[in-house]
Amino acid sequence: MSTRLTANDAMTSLAAHVADKGGEIRQRYGPRLGWKELQAMLQDPACVRYPCEILFDTLGLEPGEMAHPVCRGERPEDGFSIYVHPVFMTQLERVPHLVLYQLVLVNYGDFASADDAEVFGSAALGISREDYYQTLCELSDQLGCATG
Repeated sequence: MSTRLTANDAMTSLAAHVADKGGEIRQRYGPRLGWKELQAMLQDPACVRYPCEILFDTLGLEPGEMAHPVCRGERPEDGFSIYVHPVFMTQLERVPHLVLYQLVLVNYGDFASADDAEVFGSAALGISREDYYQTLCELSDQLGCATG
């Protein structure tokens, strides 16, 4: 008798996987994941499924959007540019919060949810999901005064 997996089973499995993967990143690059560690992590295929680079540019960002990954070619294997709003160039210690949130899309595609991104980012940074979410809200609030 075969067992049928439901969409709920897949979502539960993904949630557990992103938490584990975030924990692995913390073990490899923590306890403090700063700008230098983020750059190294982005080159580590054990952490990031496809090559990624960070670009401080509003290209590819919707109004009010802090960061977003864009595939550099036809296939994910071509890599991704993670566009980060230029207002964060002077806050490199907080850029990992933004990039980790986007890496869930790079690693897992559109199947990943905002919840998955919060679980992944908070695990990688070693903070509570609520603290991670609050930091993202504080960063988002900065775009209320930014133009571009």
